[in-house]
Amino acid sequence: MFKKLLVANRGTIAIRIIRACRELGIGTIAIYSTADKDALHVRIADEAVCIGPAAAEDSYLNIPSIISTVLTYGADAVHPGYGFLSENGDFAEACRRSGVNFVGPRARHIRLMGDKPRARRIMKRAGVPILPGSEGTGVSELKDAQADAKRLGYPVLIKAAAGGGGKGMRVVRDAHELARLFPLARAESEAAFGSRTMYLEKYLERARHVEFQILADNNRNVIHLGERDCSIQRRHQKVLEEAPCPVMTKRLREKMGKAAVRAAEVVGYSNVGTVEFLLADDGQFYFIEMNTRIQVEHGVTEMVTSTDLVRESIRIAAGEPLGMKQRQIGIEGAAIECRIYAEDARTHLPSPGVVTNHHAPGGLGVRVETALYDGYRVPVHYDPLIAKLIAHADTRALAIVRSKAALREYVIDGISTNIPLHLKILDDADFQGGEFATDFLKRYETAPPAAPPAIEHPTAKAS
Repeated sequence: MFKKLLVANRGTIAIRIIRACRELGIGTIAIYSTADKDALHVRIADEAVCIGPAAAEDSYLNIPSIISTVLTYGADAVHPGYGFLSENGDFAEACRRSGVNFVGPRARHIRLMGDKPRARRIMKRAGVPILPGSEGTGVSELKDAQADAKRLGYPVLIKAAAGGGGKGMRVVRDAHELARLFPLARAESEAAFGSRTMYLEKYLERARHVEFQILADNNRNVIHLGERDCSIQRRHQKVLEEAPCPVMTKRLREKMGKAAVRAAEVVGYSNVGTVEFLLADDGQFYFIEMNTRIQVEHGVTEMVTSTDLVRESIRIAAGEPLGMKQRQIGIEGAAIECRIYAEDARTHLPSPGVVTNHHAPGGLGVRVETALYDGYRVPVHYDPLIAKLIAHADTRALAIVRSKAALREYVIDGISTNIPLHLKILDDADFQGGEFATDFLKRYETAPPAAPPAIEHPTAKAS
């Protein structure tokens, strides 16, 4: 096992990794930017090193500076978490060349699955269902996109070939929209990923976003840990996730799970990963992409399978075999994760500022992952995700009840959050009935903004 691990991230995932390392007896090094000097992950790590200025490109994305810190402070492993450099093949390769273990897949697998058109071709050859889309290496010019759209038929989805997370993604319903939106999506892709290459995919009007968590060791043993339904999205960014999927059957889970395992096996993948699918109303499913890292929503899978995915990612990177087989994986109850963002409830714009009072909810089946504390200043420089509230119960109905109770108990004063939106979602009859798809949140975007529901909470500060 490793002796010292550098956490190449910040916020909730950095804290999550540090806690897993403590259980494994591994020392930790936190890195931070000047904007994060008072961050919680800096306080709880064994060592902490300022990596650069506030801008991410000068700190959390600065590969030479991070590698220098790894070597100077004697870390023998690096965990990238999610976001930042977690799906950067150059970073994984730089770690390997420096003699440092990268907690994640090999660089070639990150690059392979990060190249979306190439990944689609591999999945197609492996018999994993894919949606009709651009052939070859993708498109970078409007005329080529127009030819693809004509062949596929509208509506189509423009996607960035080199990235994900909703960046560079646009739904196009006619030729006029394609001419207007393709240059915008391409520019967004170039800014986010340094690539102008895009590809088009047939757009399903009513579909669920269902992903399967996989674990694979270095001896080609691969299992899946069931699915997560991530259909509650705003502008292709996930807002709420749950496990299991409300409409999943045992037969469909077995079929989709086998496809996810096959996707990992065919490329010789190792470590944690997620295979994402679109699930149509008729039960047909189609490969979207593979995320070669731990996911933000990994906690719901942990709750229903009693598996520590962060711990497993470290064990696998250290060369240890999987400690479980597929037949041992069971799903117990239901779990829901609400992503708490520092944002204005009406405009969805970021809401940085000082947290004047923070009180996290508790109780049976309630888990909160956050880096907040009284007096913490939420910086403007990074993703506005500030907490993840996960509720687990024997049934989905009870998980919804627990989620609502916990949200009403959650106190975050000084900044605005999307807690009112989560309460609205959980109170929605269609959501409660499991009748929703990726277009669910549009009903709230088109409606005039309503006053946020009153949230009662204690006035005393959390100790």
